[in-house]
Amino acid sequence: MITDSFDPLSGAVVTPAALFGERKNICDIAIATFSREIWPAVLGRYPNEQIGEITGANRVKPLHLLTVGKMKAVFYLSEIGSALASTDVIEVNWKTGADRFIMFGSAGALDREATKGKYVIPTAAYRDEGMSYHYAPPADYIAVPGAELLSRIFGARRIPYVTGKVWTTDAVYMETREKVRRRKAEGCVAVEMELAGVQAVCDYYGFELYDFLVTGDVVDTPAYTPEGLSEANHSPDKFDIALLIAESLCGRRPRK
Repeated sequence: MITDSFDPLSGAVVTPAALFGERKNICDIAIATFSREIWPAVLGRYPNEQIGEITGANRVKPLHLLTVGKMKAVFYLSEIGSALASTDVIEVNWKTGADRFIMFGSAGALDREATKGKYVIPTAAYRDEGMSYHYAPPADYIAVPGAELLSRIFGARRIPYVTGKVWTTDAVYMETREKVRRRKAEGCVAVEMELAGVQAVCDYYGFELYDFLVTGDVVDTPAYTPEGLSEANHSPDKFDIALLIAESLCGRRPRK
């Protein structure tokens, strides 16, 4: 069963070292976007240079080093879905040295009133995906430690936000009404596709993860429509907030 998949003792057969060689040490902060519109807009806005790439059988994704004032950060376009986004984190770390990840994206609202007009800072993620069970012992939820720092940053900047659990699922077309009811009853305010797996990977390797979301479509509704989803996916303000987080991280720990 998938819940028996966590095996931290016997050692991985396939490793980043075997695939990519020696680990690089270029920058310790990475910012990931899922938006095909935010990606080129940021590259056109800030000085940057390509420092590597993530390759696969069906894509080549460049890694760019952004310079924003005195701060530098790796910037990349993440794959969607728990397994692929989590694998990106592992490979970005190996190819750049980044071990503090800022990730932002869209989510479906499970509680319209709680999330309307606010950013969502997840405090825990329901593990309705496969990746996390390979990197953490089985449990329904995984905690998101980065929520505490994000809450302080958002509060100090007077950025409207709500904290709460979220539901991570890879099966976007099987978000059934009963599953929505159960997750909402447990206190989940939104549903998304990456966080549980990415957090499990970050915990396993000792990386820091800072994740925030914007809700667009509303899942807890009698008649679903995708209204608001495109804006939640591509609104550029999320990157500006990611920069605020990166600046705060720069002040917390000197570059090794």
